[in-house]
Amino acid sequence: MNDFDKTTEESRSRWEANADCWDARMGDHSNHFHRNIIRPHTEELLDIRAGDLVLDIACGTGNFSERLVENGAEVVAFDYSEKMISHAKRRRRAHSNKIEFHVCDATKSEDLMTLKKDRPFDKAVANMAVMDISDIEPLFKAVFELLKPDGVFVFSLQHPCFVRPDGRYLSPSIYEGEAIRGQPVLQYYYHRPLQEILRLAFVNGFVVDGFFEVPDDDNEYPAAAIIRLRKN
Repeated sequence: MNDFDKTTEESRSRWEANADCWDARMGDHSNHFHRNIIRPHTEELLDIRAGDLVLDIACGTGNFSERLVENGAEVVAFDYSEKMISHAKRRRRAHSNKIEFHVCDATKSEDLMTLKKDRPFDKAVANMAVMDISDIEPLFKAVFELLKPDGVFVFSLQHPCFVRPDGRYLSPSIYEGEAIRGQPVLQYYYHRPLQEILRLAFVNGFVVDGFFEVPDDDNEYPAAAIIRLRKN
């Protein structure tokens, strides 16, 4: 057991405080890390096809939502920061017929199920967000229910084997950090070992059928893990 869930509202308030900074720094095309480190393998694992209905989880200011539409998808995107969603709606105005933006808390099953459409989602994606969410169990459960049979969920996160607070790996822990230099306040990170993340995938019926470990500055040091789950 941990106390992650006690920090959800404080985490939300910090993202609200950082939203304007993130919007300014991400701009219309996102930053180098997302474009060049995260996006290529994420897109490879998602394999977007024309007409795919995609759930974009913790979408921030909607850069990847727009990218999905450019690749032929229809998108339902959400974030729990109202300011982030406000920025997303403004920046993606030209794609409002293809992207629905919602304020939704990924830690609440009842909120997540309100995103259900008249057909199941083909795919779901969460870019560098799993380590920012205090309780991921409701998310994994809801995504499984919202996906079509054989649908996929692709998520990326800081590689927990290599990005560790205080050198600990197996012990879940909360720590503070700065994802964009100069953001107004530090955000919360929620460290979990891979076995805990994958346990939640397996107990909800997912199998793993895609996995990349992606370096940033050091080619022998994977900064991020990108994982594809498939609804079994």
